[in-house]
Amino acid sequence: MAGAPPQKEAGFLTAFPMLLIPVAVYNLVALFHMFGNDPNSAYNGLEHILFQIPMPSAGTKWIVDMGDVVVFVGLIMLFFEMLKSTRSDSVAIVNHSLSMILFILCLVEFLLLRPFGTSVFFLLTTMTLLDVLAGFIVTIVTARKDFEFG
Repeated sequence: MAGAPPQKEAGFLTAFPMLLIPVAVYNLVALFHMFGNDPNSAYNGLEHILFQIPMPSAGTKWIVDMGDVVVFVGLIMLFFEMLKSTRSDSVAIVNHSLSMILFILCLVEFLLLRPFGTSVFFLLTTMTLLDVLAGFIVTIVTARKDFEFG
């Protein structure tokens, strides 16, 4: 049947924790810079200035670095994860489980690995926690409504 494969793809995309994307980018940047001669190079990889925009206020420049972009992408992914958390099917449960694994991984990296002890990674870890909490709370509330009306 021609309709079956798109449903599998949609199921995979629904189950995939989108916050894995900014976490993976952070991991790649941190790991590539960790093996430099400077012990702080893993931190400096995220402070690389990407661009500057002059602001209308007295010569001020808005400086955007790699860490800012990673957090921004994380916020966009968190928005999509919040939209996905409104589902209560079995694929959503897989998504919540994978999001929990991602949160645990982020928490371990934040607490134990030096390149991950930054504000940028703390914010990413907080986003993964919010994703897990929102997913489970929405699923419980939806299941309760289904039980009351069903």
